[in-house]
Amino acid sequence: MPKNKTLSVRTSPEAFQTALDAMDVIGRWEWDATTDLARVDAFVALVFNVDPEDAKSGLPLSCFIDSIHADDRERVRALINRSTRDGSPFLAEYRVISVDGRTRWVLDRGRFTTDRVGRRWKGAGILVDITQMRMTEDTCRGFGVENEDNALDRAAEHTIAAQQAIVEMQDPRLKGCADALLLELGRRLAQKDIRSRRGRMN
Repeated sequence: MPKNKTLSVRTSPEAFQTALDAMDVIGRWEWDATTDLARVDAFVALVFNVDPEDAKSGLPLSCFIDSIHADDRERVRALINRSTRDGSPFLAEYRVISVDGRTRWVLDRGRFTTDRVGRRWKGAGILVDITQMRMTEDTCRGFGVENEDNALDRAAEHTIAAQQAIVEMQDPRLKGCADALLLELGRRLAQKDIRSRRGRMN
């Protein structure tokens, strides 16, 4: 099994943070159970401290789960298992140690689907860096985010499912449209999370 490795970063931690701050959404992820390979965008790979080239080709899902902070890992595993069992969306906040050695908070939204006999089959989702928001709130504890049955959540859920089907169609133009929509929905989910937190603080 490939192991996470400390990457030789050509940019400083400050440059990496600046690049992340310029993006509300880090990127997206896809996982195929038949090969146990997860493919992620370059920024997701760097946030999880795995080689972007390896991540583009695909790495076992365990490589990414193992990158989750030890205090959050079992909770995230449980959420993944519940998503698979119930067919419900996967939505969580957790910490990872990124390529620059910093602990970062991410908001992860996706879905795992099963085959006819209930075995995990595929997964896909989007990941948002919320580190700055968490630092501003001076919050150090991780927790799961409850699913809210509203239009934005349903849109994200359906778009993730559509994006999986479009990948199977192998249509680059449609895939580009689906990717762009996922990124915008990720931005909106992050904004909603910020509003929700501010409401709880008032």
